[in-house]
Amino acid sequence: MNRKTARRRLDHLWERGRAFLGCDLAIMGGAMTWVSERHLVSALSNAGGFGVIASGSMSPALLATEIAATAELTQRPFGVNLITLHPQLLELIDVCLDHKVGHIVLAGGLPPGAAITRIKQGAARLLCFAPALVIARKLVRSGADAIVIEGMEAGGHIGPVSTSVLAQEILPAVREVPVFVAGGIGRGEAILGYLEMGGSGCQLGTRFVCATESIAHAHFKKAFLRASARDAVPSVQLDPRFPVIPVRALVNDGVKRFMEFQRAMIDRVDRGEIEQKAAQLEIEHFWAGALRKAVIDGDVENGSLMAGQSVGMVTREQPVPEILQELVDQALDALIAREGALSGAGEARRAEAVG
Repeated sequence: MNRKTARRRLDHLWERGRAFLGCDLAIMGGAMTWVSERHLVSALSNAGGFGVIASGSMSPALLATEIAATAELTQRPFGVNLITLHPQLLELIDVCLDHKVGHIVLAGGLPPGAAITRIKQGAARLLCFAPALVIARKLVRSGADAIVIEGMEAGGHIGPVSTSVLAQEILPAVREVPVFVAGGIGRGEAILGYLEMGGSGCQLGTRFVCATESIAHAHFKKAFLRASARDAVPSVQLDPRFPVIPVRALVNDGVKRFMEFQRAMIDRVDRGEIEQKAAQLEIEHFWAGALRKAVIDGDVENGSLMAGQSVGMVTREQPVPEILQELVDQALDALIAREGALSGAGEARRAEAVG
């Protein structure tokens, strides 16, 4: 197999994802608060991937500004990730629709029916995260146009199941809509493997933190370049009555402060001072503030260093087009090497039979 043939094979494998996203490479950028903003998002889309704005705790006005600014930097499709717990979720959806955003990703929990209805009526494509097969099927029935399955190897908020297990559980069973795989993916060989299992594309976040176009502070990037996979660990849930979603990050003093903050929120709920949903939103605000401290201000001791276990594969700062090309080349090399191995094995069997 030559490189041209390998590329045709790769394009065939992720054709459904490419068509759904409207891009050349079915590689989505993970929505990383403070990192996945106009510069990185537009760079990903301009280079043939699919950038996704992380709205985080943005107000509708701030999101409108960010979408408009991103549209100024790229003519290619990009999406917006919205957190379902946001108190202004419906207003944020309206902002996306008003700005003709073609793809909206709902994350952070099961999306409310009103949100799904609003998105579908606005003719945008809806992507939802599914942490289990039963939920994936429920989301498809509810109107999701695509599913993202993200394993616990990912950075930021994570579920309890690994990417490889989710892929084995969901990819063979969900065929009605495209399924994108995320969590711990840092090389093209892994992308190829999930495509061959039935995935329509992949989502990568950590791999792009140290992109040249990323606005992350130099200290934040340096922490990633120094880290290994085992340095990215999940936060601990202190009380089973208070199901705070674990967050995977590089360990520092900020992680310890989160534990203290979580304990304070639990105590306030116990005293009846605050409702559980409001307390969880406060937790989200804590992470957004701690993440900004690290990403924007460069305080890597006290801020949050959200990172996936693929952080060990981030070895240098590179432009986005170079990263994407590297991923594609790794996938192509794997296809060519496999074809060569199969061809060699076939020749050996034939020679043995003749002998």
